[in-house]
Amino acid sequence: MAAIIDLSGSVAVVTGGTRGVGAGITRALLEAGAEVVTCARRPPDEPVEAAGRTARFLPVDLRDPEAVGGFFERVREDHGRLDTLVNNAGGTPFRMLDDGGAERQARVVELNLVAPLTASLAAYEVMRHQTGGGAIIMIGSVSGTRPSPGSAAYGAAKAGLDNLARSMAVEWAPRVRVNTVVLGMVRTELSHLHYGDEEGVAAVGRTVPLGRLAEPADIGDACVFLASDRAAYISGASLHVHGGGERPGFLDAATVNH
Repeated sequence: MAAIIDLSGSVAVVTGGTRGVGAGITRALLEAGAEVVTCARRPPDEPVEAAGRTARFLPVDLRDPEAVGGFFERVREDHGRLDTLVNNAGGTPFRMLDDGGAERQARVVELNLVAPLTASLAAYEVMRHQTGGGAIIMIGSVSGTRPSPGSAAYGAAKAGLDNLARSMAVEWAPRVRVNTVVLGMVRTELSHLHYGDEEGVAAVGRTVPLGRLAEPADIGDACVFLASDRAAYISGASLHVHGGGERPGFLDAATVNH
């Protein structure tokens, strides 16, 4: 992607950008030439590197609005500007709704919806005053577009995140563009926790129309595009990066051959 899109001179923040999908996004932005700052509560075991360049890490609890505001102010002071925010931090354990009560489910919503809102508000305060504005990218999920038993609060938060992005895109235009990348299943270092061994990962991949799980680099390439001037007229959009989605169950259940 870097051969097509040049983000040299731009500054990007990737929340949760130290592992998994977030690390893939960070590497893609580095390869495209951007300066990248990642953040999480804990530092990574190893720095995220690509194309001979290394992402900077700063610790922050995204659930603390005061800390988040201070983090983005430091990025502005140290780097001079902020061109892209990728709201990637999030996730959930598998938990049925009646397991653990409302408080645990609320924490999932807080991490996956309220924290991106907090980060976006702080980023907007930087972007709105600078030449060229900026771009905010939400990392959504197909869990927000279909029933998600075992991750219902997560799915509800991701549905809300997509709607939030559309409203931000209207309120903050034309200074700041806001879009959502809607993910399907992605192969990461934690895939075995969800899909089992390599055989299990391959079996799950075969249920995707394109025949495999996404790689973090696939998500990174989509983010590089949305951060670039090639997406200058794209705002309030949802880009589905899911390999064609999910094959409808009734097709396999049907007894009639076509």
